[in-house]
Formats: sequence, structure tokens, C-alpha cells
Amino acid sequence: MTESAISQPVSGPSSPLDLFGDEVLADPYPAYAELRALGPAVYAERLNAWVLSRYDSVKAALLDPETFSSVNGLHLNPEGNQWVTAGSVLAADGLEHARLRRVLSKQLAPRAIRDLADSLRARADELVVSLADRDSFDAVADLAAPYVTGVILELMGLPHVDGSGLVKQVESVFDTFAAPNPRVYAGLPAAQAMFEFLQTVATRDNVSPDSWLGAAHAAADRGEIAEIECVMTMAAYTTAGMDTTIHAIATAVQMLTSDREQWELVRDGKVPYEALFGETLRYEAPIQGFGRRVMRETTVGDATIPEGAQVWLMFGSSGRDEAKWGADADVFDVRRPDVADHLALGFGTHLCAGNHLALMEFDAVFGALARHFPGLAPDPAAPPTRVLNNVLRIWDRVNVLTRP
Repeated sequence: MTESAISQPVSGPSSPLDLFGDEVLADPYPAYAELRALGPAVYAERLNAWVLSRYDSVKAALLDPETFSSVNGLHLNPEGNQWVTAGSVLAADGLEHARLRRVLSKQLAPRAIRDLADSLRARADELVVSLADRDSFDAVADLAAPYVTGVILELMGLPHVDGSGLVKQVESVFDTFAAPNPRVYAGLPAAQAMFEFLQTVATRDNVSPDSWLGAAHAAADRGEIAEIECVMTMAAYTTAGMDTTIHAIATAVQMLTSDREQWELVRDGKVPYEALFGETLRYEAPIQGFGRRVMRETTVGDATIPEGAQVWLMFGSSGRDEAKWGADADVFDVRRPDVADHLALGFGTHLCAGNHLALMEFDAVFGALARHFPGLAPDPAAPPTRVLNNVLRIWDRVNVLTRP
């Protein structure tokens, strides 16, 4: 496909909104509502791409990879598509996607993740107990980041590797998915640094044979994937599974400490952790969107999208669509029904392979917080702050008090 098709006259609603501008990134939800009001597909002039903002249109696109392809389409810029995700499981469809996803299918199966429950809970309990002598802590730097990074590195087979720099590298990788802007090009070197880090430490001699990386190397030995695809596989799962879970945990902490009633419902077991997990992802999708390439002319609502055009699937907007979630879609409520319907982790063949792990991490972290810090509350002396990212909703800090 060439990009010449995108220059054809636009047939459908259009908008001058820049979804990746600082003002929108600081609070994207008013812009999302504006786009949803225009239609299920809107041509975003500043992005040179179509945006799908309604729940139904995003879900339909996720279920139709033959029309909305991940191949050469995840990023709204050619450099990202060619240099960052090309050849990875994230940027593949059909049989190729199935081949690459099969590498870790056993390790990420629900039964395998359930077998990790005790170790995940023990790790969370140890970390939370280590914070017990403090009056306050940062739910990002002191809790979510070290917990999730430690879990991922251990599962990768690199428990003794210092992964402290990975979090920022992964954040920068997500910047590369947007339409061209300074954050995109600042993020490209970080993507290269992450690949180099994995190539350096993820060697056969340095990983456990029963780990994710061990499984990838074994698949290469069997001829199921190429040797270079071992690193690409780990890069994909690191990108998808690290910062997303970190900032989802931080969001849940921030929302629960802002509403004592909801924290007590979760703390006292009156609302299951699955409900907290689903509502957090619905309310604030950690990954706000991903791109796709249109493989054949298609119609979405009043819009005719030409072959070769790019679309941006707006997971963050789909979670606030009143047509799906009701008039209170902008309200965080752990009692909301049907939160498992959210699209924050994808859907269909591209449903996040690590979704069961992320849920188990939520269970472990919030179970430990409930046991050790029943009076968890916001820290009025240090309001939560964010970092702007083209794609991720990132918390810089979420300070909380351990005692009321």
C-alpha cells in the first residue's frame, strides 16, 4: 500500500484537532467527546489519518484485521512502522501473528498465570511491607514501577538485571506511535536503546531456560522463529506489559484514594479486584490508541476511508462513550456493570496476551495495600502530577498517606 491514497478528497466529517498536541494530551477527554459527536470515523487533518473514537467503531475495526491491518500501520509515521515494530507480534496479522504469539502461548495461558498467584502476592506483600515505616509514598516510583518491572524481568528470565532504565525507555517507545511531532523523534533513540539493552542481556547464557526468553530461544532452536525474533518478541511484550500496568495501578490508587467510599468497597472485599481492574482500564486506558492501515476501501458511518489510509483506534475515547457506558461515562465507579467489555487491552486476535497477568498483578498489589494500609489516603502536600506522552496516560507521581 502507498500513502498516495490518503491525499484523495476526504469523504466524511473532518476535524482540525491535534490529538498529540500538549493541550489535548493534558486532558484529552473533551476532544474525544467532540470527535465522537462528529461521527464514528473522522478525518483528523493535523494527523493525516482517520480517527475512530466511538466504542462500536473501535471494536468493529479490531475484529476486522483484513480491513484494518496492523502491518505497517501501528505508528502514524513511517519511521516507527519501519524501525520500531516491523516484524514484531504487535505489527502482524493472520497466520504470521499466530506464529509469533504462539511462542509464549503456554507461559501466558490463564492456568500458567494462576500458578504464579502465590509468588506475585508474596512479592507485592514484601514490597508493601517495606513501605510500612513511611508516612507517605509515591505509588509510581515506590510501588507500581518496582513491582511490575521486577515481575516482568523475572518472567523474562532476568531477575538479577537492573531494569530501572527500562520504564523510561518504554515510555519513549510509546511516543513513537503518534503522527510526526518532536516527541516521536525524541523517542526513536530510546527504542534503539531498548533493543540494544535486550540484545546485550537477553543472551542464551544469561536467561533461565524455563523463562519467557528461554521459551523464545527454544522456539528459535526448533525453527519456529528466527533468532532475531527472540529480541523482537521480548521487546513487544516488554513494551506492552510494563508501563501499561504500572500506570494502570497508579491510576487505580489515585482514584481510590480520592474517593473513600470506593476504596472501602475494594479494601473490604465488597467489590472484586476484577471490577477495579476493568473500571480502571475503561476509565483511563493506559494506551490511548494504536494505528492501523486500511487494506481496502471501507465505509464507517458517513465516512468513506480509502485503501492505504491510516486510522487511529481511540481506546481511551471508547471507554468514555456514553452510547456504551451511559450518561455517567466520565465517572469512575467500581460498581459499574459490564466493565469487562472495555477495549483498553484490545479485542479479538489482538487482545493483549498479558491481560491475565495484569489482572493478577492488580489482585496482588491491592490485596497487599488493603491488608497493610487500610487507611490509605491522598497526600494533600503533594498533589498527583503527570508527564505528557503521545500515547500513554502517564503519572509522574501519585503520593499517598499510609495512615489517615
